[in-house]
Amino acid sequence: MSKKAVAMVLTVVLVFSLCGATALADGETPPMQTDPAQVVSDEQTPQQDTQTPADPEGTLSYENLEQRVRAGDLKILILEENIARAESVDFTQLKEELRDQLNTIADKQWSLITAGGSFGSPEISFSPEFMANPDNQKLLGVIGAMQQGMSALTSLATSSARQSLDQAYATAREQFDALQDGETQKSIADGVRQMRDMQNAEVMLAQATYIQLVELNAALNTLDRSLAAMDRQIEELELRYELGQISALTLKQVKTARSSLASQRESYALTARTGLMGLEFMIGAGPTGTTKLTALPLVTKEQLAAMDLEKDLEAAQQASYSLYSAKKTLDDAEQTFKDAQKEYGEREYQYTQAQHTWQADQYTYEATIKGFEISFRTLYAQVKDYAQVLDAAQTALAVEQESYAAEQLKYEQGNLSHNKLLDAADTLAAAQDKVDTAQRNLFSAYNNYRWAVDCGILN
Repeated sequence: MSKKAVAMVLTVVLVFSLCGATALADGETPPMQTDPAQVVSDEQTPQQDTQTPADPEGTLSYENLEQRVRAGDLKILILEENIARAESVDFTQLKEELRDQLNTIADKQWSLITAGGSFGSPEISFSPEFMANPDNQKLLGVIGAMQQGMSALTSLATSSARQSLDQAYATAREQFDALQDGETQKSIADGVRQMRDMQNAEVMLAQATYIQLVELNAALNTLDRSLAAMDRQIEELELRYELGQISALTLKQVKTARSSLASQRESYALTARTGLMGLEFMIGAGPTGTTKLTALPLVTKEQLAAMDLEKDLEAAQQASYSLYSAKKTLDDAEQTFKDAQKEYGEREYQYTQAQHTWQADQYTYEATIKGFEISFRTLYAQVKDYAQVLDAAQTALAVEQESYAAEQLKYEQGNLSHNKLLDAADTLAAAQDKVDTAQRNLFSAYNNYRWAVDCGILN
């Protein structure tokens, strides 16, 4: 939702809530009450099945992330207040106020009509002797001109007052009719739905940030292992250098590579700390960059098996605010075309232009629908692909575990050096990293999939 769109909705609410009067309308029927909560279910978000324990001080779990973001994120709290403000509008009272306003304006209009010429300049009478005196003729001419000028000014002021009242009446009547037809209620309900969608998008952003930070922490652990391996290599090369087996240049190159890797790690650590401070801000905590994140949940076989592409696609389309907004835009475009049909003849160029505009609007809507479907099907395929990648990584890990067990046995028998055993441990850790990465990728894709199905939000 754009900030401009939110502002428009809130302006409607503000104008109506500050309206000092309401209006009389013929053929009135009971007002249609629309509860914005009926448009979308309250706080409908994915993965809210169980209540998890509170996080220990200084930690943040993924399971509690959404709840803490909704309770502490200032953007969400601002939106929540705006939603509450919109939902607090009393449409019945508002209609009565508009009726009173229309009656007041109508009374003023009638007063101007019935007053007629009584607002003209006052007539000034003179005695016949005064008017017959030649010396007074010039003065009488000046007085007559002044009377005509005052009469013209009075007529102009009356006309301006009538125009102002007509405009005020038309505006109030338009607002009254919008309430009578339910358009105002629907506009506010649409605005509430849009702001709920913005809240969900903010939660989704926090979750994506959390996942990225977990990935960064994993990358830091990998870099730490690489640095430890390089330290062992440098220690060995220094010994070989002392024995004259390698040149000083070779040793220097390895040390330089180690420094470069350490610098890369520092950059990663800074990025992780900065991102963590942003996440801390989103949960309403102080941005210290020291909060500890817990591991991500695992996607279960049951969750994967429950995925139903066609059924889930239909649910996502129904829940999507972007598709709902696109349909509203199409409906507005259709009404514009119908207005053009009434205003212009088929041979006029304006009619032809309106036809092409309407056709382009239909193509735009069709492209939006198809684009959403393609993105959803792609997301479904990604989840399935990450699942098979995880299976392959777990199979490879099992092989590496057996290989490491064999290397460890050799070491215990004295047939393998300690450094070689550490190298084997690094190989095993690398295989575990691939499994962990595959699990994170699968969880991230599945989480996005659930957001799409439950809330219609496609990342």
